Amino acid sequence: MNAKTHTVLCVDDEPNILRSLQRLFRREPYRLLIAHNAAEALELLERHPVQLVICDQRMPDMNGITFLNQVKSRYPNIIPIILSGFTNVEAITESINRGHIYKFFLKPWDDRDLKIEIRKALEHYDLVQANRALNRQVVEQNEALRQINEKLEQAVRERTRVLEIQNQALELSHAIVEDLPIPIIGVSAEGLIVLVNRRLTSLHIRGRRIEVGRKLTDYFPNPIIAGVRSVLSSGDSRTIAPGHIPGQPYAVDITPLSGKFQGKGVILAMRDPHPASKPL
Repeated sequence: MNAKTHTVLCVDDEPNILRSLQRLFRREPYRLLIAHNAAEALELLERHPVQLVICDQRMPDMNGITFLNQVKSRYPNIIPIILSGFTNVEAITESINRGHIYKFFLKPWDDRDLKIEIRKALEHYDLVQANRALNRQVVEQNEALRQINEKLEQAVRERTRVLEIQNQALELSHAIVEDLPIPIIGVSAEGLIVLVNRRLTSLHIRGRRIEVGRKLTDYFPNPIIAGVRSVLSSGDSRTIAPGHIPGQPYAVDITPLSGKFQGKGVILAMRDPHPASKPL
């Protein structure tokens, strides 16, 4: 807190003591409030933010220790200092030990010492408030970090669930392609065979079983190769009539991949051009 915003409340039933304190603190960089008794002081505390209270111990309506105990319970951040013209040290020491009183000064006081101690007390107040603000900031940042981590964990869980669904769909898609009753071949734009299903493995073209990783040209004649290139270029499906594969009575349907895989590959489906009719 900036020193110019500090407010000190002086409480004493003796007007000459209050005047002395006013003269003493006149050039100090904080605002000064005065009260002639505890009741007046409590009313001022309700209306003004105060950082430090200097109170006389011996007052007619309420002694200083009792008054400062009330201040501490209502305004725990205020620094309480007590002045006393008599040496009831035991009661005051007990209050200091309990934390109800920050410091104790005997009347008459040394002006220089009192001013120095008030400045130190207000510096202590500022330090405590700064530490509390820093702690609050740390707590808020930790809470924000916790919420970020929770959101990240939730996002990871959702992403994991999506991936699991996609993996299941992919596995099911592979199973469907694998169990199709017609031979299927997946070919990349570079002419490499990247997929074959179970039905295709029973076929032998040019005396060899079709294998993933080999070139399409290893098995199929030029009309099929030209058809694949045409489909990749145009994006339109095409059927190659039977008779172009020696020894195999199949028509070949060439279908381009779509979406983000457009132009990157085709599917070859080999089917019997004259399937036997079956009654319903």
